[in-house]
Amino acid sequence: MKIGDFEIGGNKGVFIIAELSANHNGSKEIAIESIRAAKRAGADAIKLQTYTPDTITLDAKADDFKLNQGTIWDGMYLYDLYKKAYTPWEWHEEFFKVAKEEGLVCFSSPFDPTAVDLLENLNTPAYKIASFEITDIPLIELVASKGKPVIISTGIAGAEDIELALEACRRMGNNDIALLKCTSQYPAPVEDANMVMVKDLAERYNVISGLSDHTMGTTVPMVATALGAKIIEKHFILDKSVGGPDASFSLDEEEFSQMVKSVREAEKAIGIIDYKLTEKQKRGRDFSRSLYVVEDIKEGDVLTVNNIRSIRPGFGMHPKHLKQVLGEKAKADISKGTALSFDHILKS
Repeated sequence: MKIGDFEIGGNKGVFIIAELSANHNGSKEIAIESIRAAKRAGADAIKLQTYTPDTITLDAKADDFKLNQGTIWDGMYLYDLYKKAYTPWEWHEEFFKVAKEEGLVCFSSPFDPTAVDLLENLNTPAYKIASFEITDIPLIELVASKGKPVIISTGIAGAEDIELALEACRRMGNNDIALLKCTSQYPAPVEDANMVMVKDLAERYNVISGLSDHTMGTTVPMVATALGAKIIEKHFILDKSVGGPDASFSLDEEEFSQMVKSVREAEKAIGIIDYKLTEKQKRGRDFSRSLYVVEDIKEGDVLTVNNIRSIRPGFGMHPKHLKQVLGEKAKADISKGTALSFDHILKS
């Protein structure tokens, strides 16, 4: 799967996405500086969310539209939350331009067909389906029909939801699909991260898998990397003092930089499956065990556990030969500290 110039799963490593979401708090200038800061922090991409309060919900004050599930936004009506959080559509073109100048991939999560139209006009290189939209099969079909990579968060999804979403993409002839493990809590407790799902999603559905993370800190992205994540998305904020609906579970530039560093170090630590010894390992074998003469031995003396031992360093015979040489006789005098070899032993 290729997004822009980035080959997901290639030699560039994990595709790290800085999710801007509502972290501009209504300021285009803050949003633009956030894009630049995300680049400095080591992100590969910046992701937007493309909706208006009217394209995502209704201006209704009924209980159905009031948040009351233990979130940081409880008590707010959906329309009011999204009115506060949305990114004006007229800003998108400039954000795509700034991201390109910075060498960042820029794409977005659309929430209705008009958002898809806008993003198509901006030549978005990919689409993201947000966790709560995984059940919107018509939207997924529309996005998939554009022939661009589709990244789907699975925060509220059971197996059937995931399968329906995948079928929708494939029905449109689109197999460039990634599934992100996501815990749809804001912030999400580490103990609910369930990172073993990253590996299972890839194996079970034959797709690229990754993480959309709402936990605090950088531990979960590092674990996801170790378990095979090829994409990591994390909310990014220029400065938490900016405020906004998502500020409390977002990483600032310094924190995001540390996450990127941790992920890149985890990638290096994973390495490859290879039982061949490196040159460093071969040199290290000098300090392994081998058979040495530990007491002076005269010609004809019997080799015993008192004069032959397995000790460091590793320049003598392999310890596996110990039982074989015990009871044999010395061919000549052997000094204490001599690395034992078969040349020292009389042939019986």
